[in-house]
Amino acid sequence: MRLSPDEIIFWQYGFFKLNATIAFTWGLMLALVVGSKLITRKLSENLSRSRWQNLLEIVVTSIEKQIEEVGLRHPEKYLSFLGTLFLFVATASLCIVIPGYEPPTASLSTTVALALCVFVAVPLFGIEEQGVGGYLKSYVEPTFIMLPFNIISEISRTLALAVRLFGNMMSGAMIIGILLTITPFIFPVVMTMLGLLTGIVQAYIFSILAAVYIAAATRARKPKTKLAPNEA
Repeated sequence: MRLSPDEIIFWQYGFFKLNATIAFTWGLMLALVVGSKLITRKLSENLSRSRWQNLLEIVVTSIEKQIEEVGLRHPEKYLSFLGTLFLFVATASLCIVIPGYEPPTASLSTTVALALCVFVAVPLFGIEEQGVGGYLKSYVEPTFIMLPFNIISEISRTLALAVRLFGNMMSGAMIIGILLTITPFIFPVVMTMLGLLTGIVQAYIFSILAAVYIAAATRARKPKTKLAPNEA
């Protein structure tokens, strides 16, 4: 039984390898790019719109509202990043019904790459919102002693994102493989359907956690209001 799509080698020349993780990751990204172009090629700005466009706008509006509820004041700014994370993880799980397909999220290298994207995006958004000084100041609050702990927190939550997503995706694939060996008819179909649902849930959780981390980095500090003389 394969524990990871990294074990499937399509081509190798010396040190360079083309495994299933790389192939399916780039294939998935290409499918998302082509799909987004096809879906948005005939959008209308007039009042007369197609049902497909109305559905698409409802989905986008719902995602923006979810991002805003997490604590991000301008959800349209973060929609492209968080939406792409969700679509990639969700699509990687949904395509499991394709014969011969191996979800790239079942590889630790893919989940680490996704977690590193969040790791880089958090300070970038934080600096954009608060400036370099304001963002770096958050590492020494409430006291300078918290600096090493805040740095450890940044690193540990990145590792937690990667390992958590990898563990959930790999465990589902392993259960399906075991059941396929023992009972190759009914149970694998049921577990595949459950795996699709689990994949959507994991995509949602991963995106929400990324939004929470960004919200924590971009939170605006309200200036202290001075009391009026008659209120003092």
